[in-house]
Amino acid sequence: MKNDSGSEPKFKTKTSAGAEPALMELFVDGLRDIYWAENHLIKALPKMISAATSEKLSQTIQDHLEETIEHASRLESIFDLLGLDAIAKKCDAMEGLSKEAEGIVESTDEGTATRDVGIILASQKVDHYEIATYGGLAQLATTLNLEDVAEILLRTLEEEKMADQLLTEVAENGVNYKASEEA
Repeated sequence: MKNDSGSEPKFKTKTSAGAEPALMELFVDGLRDIYWAENHLIKALPKMISAATSEKLSQTIQDHLEETIEHASRLESIFDLLGLDAIAKKCDAMEGLSKEAEGIVESTDEGTATRDVGIILASQKVDHYEIATYGGLAQLATTLNLEDVAEILLRTLEEEKMADQLLTEVAENGVNYKASEEA
């Protein structure tokens, strides 16, 4: 499999010669998909931050925005390790999840805990998509004997899991109860 500049890639895999190109192509396609998703989130998360009422929720999303910027940078490092250009491929799933989040904000009253609950639900859907993607890509990297790449992907996976846990804690420690008491 040739890289974007037309030369041979910098890595070798343990998979069979016949399976390698197709599997590697699927892997790179997945990297490009999540790269688009991360860059899309960098633009979308500030809207969620400003729409949130809970200070704790706003700070949790702000912290995740900073991680998301790092995640995009890590993906660029992975492309470099593979000798490929960092090219994003539109992620239809993330676009849909973002539209759903925008719809939740638009359909809930400003300044309410109910809106915050909706933002948490939408954010966790995004995190679960990212958890599934990074988990699958890390496994593929291991299968392709790309241990350095797998290590980077696993670090991001753990951060996505933590972000999901922090959102759960925000919900459980007040936002959901406050929303249940709103008229």
